[in-house]
Amino acid sequence: MDKVCAVFGGSRGIGRAVAQLMAQKGYRLAIVARNLDVAKAAAGELGGNHLAFSCDVGKEQDVQNTFNEMEKRLGPVNFLVNAAGINRDRLLVRTKTEDMISQLHTNLLGSMLTCKAAMRTMIEKGGSIVNVGSVIGLKGNVGQCAYSASKGGIIGFSRSLAKEVARKKVRVNVVAPGFIHTDMTKHLKEEYLKKNIPLGRFGDPLEVAHAVVFLLESPYVTGHVLVVDGGLQLTV
Repeated sequence: MDKVCAVFGGSRGIGRAVAQLMAQKGYRLAIVARNLDVAKAAAGELGGNHLAFSCDVGKEQDVQNTFNEMEKRLGPVNFLVNAAGINRDRLLVRTKTEDMISQLHTNLLGSMLTCKAAMRTMIEKGGSIVNVGSVIGLKGNVGQCAYSASKGGIIGFSRSLAKEVARKKVRVNVVAPGFIHTDMTKHLKEEYLKKNIPLGRFGDPLEVAHAVVFLLESPYVTGHVLVVDGGLQLTV
């Protein structure tokens, strides 16, 4: 199987770390982000013949067009990582409906649409998908109702899809990170929050990336949720 992987959300944070690790392991990558210039910069840093693409994952036609272009330029995409994500933290009673919708579109619908597009090739040739969820999708958190719903949905969706496509040699798994050093967490009070983490610190994106690649490459694992949170789930 050719090692061609699309990394949605591959220009920053966990997605960027995944792309860096996979490039080192010899994959040919499609780095996908909403901003093409940012995606090109991330792809350029990897060296080699990796390509950049722009896509709004919440729009089905945009996703379809992106997959058509990726397969035209790179060949069949047999590995997929969905790391694109946003959050808009507020108590539910103060959350605007448009903020709920934007989180559901990017975090949940986007992964559903990219997986659907990837199936055209994967059900014929096999493949592996890792969707990036969150420990918040498992445990919930104050001020994160919409975010938790979107990430919890990723788990239910991924397990269902894993059942649907296992007979076609397509595997679908989830990595559920805790507090990781990314743009999404840089505003948080780390000194206070890390007291609740048994390992006593925030994680590094590369630590999550190793978990993602483990699941991508493990031929007898599907429908699994791998939590990478320093033990946070033990305390909440």
